[in-house]
Amino acid sequence: MERNLKNVLVISFGFLFLFTAYGGLQSLQSSLHSEEGLGVASLSVLYAALILSSMFLPPILIKKLGCKWTIAGSMCCYIAFSLGNFYASWYTLIPTSVILGLGGAPLWSAKCTYLTIAGNSYAEKAGKNGKDVINQYFGVFFLIFQSAGIWGNLISSLIFSQASNNVEISEENLACCGAYDCMSDTTNTTGSAEPSNSIIYTLLGIYTASGVLAVLLIVLFLDQIKSDQADEKEILETPSIWSTFLATFKHLKDKRQCLLIPLTMYSGFEQGFVSGDYTKAYVTCALGIHHVGYVMICFSAVNSLCSLLFGKISQFTGRKVLFALATVTNTACIIALLLWKPHPKQLAVFFVCAALWGLSDAVWQTQTNGLYGVLFEKNTEAAFANYRLWESCGFVIAFGYSTKLQVYIKLYILLSVLVLSMVTYGAVEYLEAKRSRGTPTDTKKENVGPLTQETHM
Repeated sequence: MERNLKNVLVISFGFLFLFTAYGGLQSLQSSLHSEEGLGVASLSVLYAALILSSMFLPPILIKKLGCKWTIAGSMCCYIAFSLGNFYASWYTLIPTSVILGLGGAPLWSAKCTYLTIAGNSYAEKAGKNGKDVINQYFGVFFLIFQSAGIWGNLISSLIFSQASNNVEISEENLACCGAYDCMSDTTNTTGSAEPSNSIIYTLLGIYTASGVLAVLLIVLFLDQIKSDQADEKEILETPSIWSTFLATFKHLKDKRQCLLIPLTMYSGFEQGFVSGDYTKAYVTCALGIHHVGYVMICFSAVNSLCSLLFGKISQFTGRKVLFALATVTNTACIIALLLWKPHPKQLAVFFVCAALWGLSDAVWQTQTNGLYGVLFEKNTEAAFANYRLWESCGFVIAFGYSTKLQVYIKLYILLSVLVLSMVTYGAVEYLEAKRSRGTPTDTKKENVGPLTQETHM
């Protein structure tokens, strides 16, 4: 157990260091690189590359390189993105975004595969239930990993606070903040003077070093999974790439999967809004870029706590109650953001909105993942390939139109997709209720388990 637990901790802290850097950078893209929409364009390209990566690369790399070296190599793709930010232009940021997107799917697939193999291996030796050990390993992983959003944003805020001279914001500038923004590239620096290159380079240097440390942890301390283990052979003997690709689209023959597409895409839409539009049009515009990290820490902390809480209470309340809670909360947030004119004197409101959005996002992530696991337990690979596909499409669209539309239009789009999502989700629940009445002996458990929060890139 000690050796396996050591490997779980190595992977967990490796991901923590890696996503401390990536999470902080993602929150700042729309504010740091607002010229011609470069920042959000890079994120849109990144998720488009992730779609292609999810379809083809994971089985090939895991089979050829093994889990350890797939993880290490994919982490290097994230470091390339950090390096691309040092001299941000269309010729540096877009190619490194593609590289990161291509490395994202193999990274998460290899991590899941490694923890699954390690859990089954230990369970076999100790005479325990493999699923229980795997759940324990994933629990340890997410307990450590989910704090990455806090540390990455804390670093950015502390660094930018050093350079902030707290310029007083004119009412004219504040008029360009919020839902009816002026769509100006310069509004991202109204709260304080634009950070100097030296400050930005200091931040990027810390993020790059954090990524390098993650790779070193994996290379030096993670044990390679032995190739003669039966569990690994079973996992690595994957179908051909084309059969996997076709299975993803064949799964759309299932009516329930088609009905879940709006809900899955909404997950990408709402995450894209909070990291791309809320940070720029509200926080950076009215408070300054040095406040982005603090506000996103609030979002990440509430998200993590609620993810843990909802994963446990869902067995008592059922998923319908939690989806209803998220719908009401998210709708209230969207309406509030439409009506609210952000002002520095209303500092608490920025954090309350982020906290409520974090609560809603926790439901969308844990319960949607869990719903896929429950509904498609006999075809999970194709189902979760569809999950990654449609959520990534939501990200691509959200970041793609980010610089083309005013914020209030994006909020109306969000609200419309949310309403559609709940209608189609209700149809899924109706079909399930109808099916369960026809098969009363079918007692499926709504167990989220290790499926939660698998969408962090």
